[in-house]
Amino acid sequence: MEASPLVLWFDLLGVFFFALSGSLLAARRDIDITGGLVLGLLAGLGGGLIRDVLLGVTPLALSTPVYLLPPLIAAAAVYLLGSVLHRVRTLIVTFDAMGLGVFCTFGTARALDHGMPVASAILLGVITAAGGGLMRDVVANEIPAVFNGSDLYVIPAFTGASLTALAVYGDWWGPVAAVALAGFAFAFRMTSWHLQWRVPAPVRGWSVRGFDARRRRERSVFGRPRRGGDDDEGGPGGDDEAASGHPDTDALT
Repeated sequence: MEASPLVLWFDLLGVFFFALSGSLLAARRDIDITGGLVLGLLAGLGGGLIRDVLLGVTPLALSTPVYLLPPLIAAAAVYLLGSVLHRVRTLIVTFDAMGLGVFCTFGTARALDHGMPVASAILLGVITAAGGGLMRDVVANEIPAVFNGSDLYVIPAFTGASLTALAVYGDWWGPVAAVALAGFAFAFRMTSWHLQWRVPAPVRGWSVRGFDARRRRERSVFGRPRRGGDDDEGGPGGDDEAASGHPDTDALT
């Protein structure tokens, strides 16, 4: 799999998407360009590093130094263009979803290529898709998208990984299928975010009094999208103000 230039470019594109989400999150948090590069590296390379370590192979990010280039480009692009960007919150979620779509397919296919059973390959595909973003959010002191609870994150990754395994074993895996499945996982994730699809919360009835109120005050870039208007405008009527009752002072405008 590593020998295919097409697969290499496909994987680098996923690294770039995730790195952009990390650099944009750093800008929204008012973190400098060095911190933006760190978040981009964690988001873009973290999931693949975990996957390859579990596979017992040298991580692609270490054996192929070109993997370090997309995070550098992403950090530079956000630094140079950040002042003219709008709807940054939507951009973060969008690029994160793009990376998720690419990595859940590539991670599963790579695991199958190394002889993993189907169930293990699907799990590694989900880890590849979610691991980097989880590391990014924890370091940035953000509620991780995996645990946000206001929309679906793992389920789109699991669906894309499962369909990839089916495609590989059905012998119709190829460039067209890879792009189609990545696009499907991306569309699934963005639709669930926009329409606020969510799974049931079985422990909701056990919550202490006031938990829901405190949860609504927590501001997360991966929270529910605002209906209408710019989702990154600080000041009255901003999306985070609607959720918390206070102006969003850390939004990037």
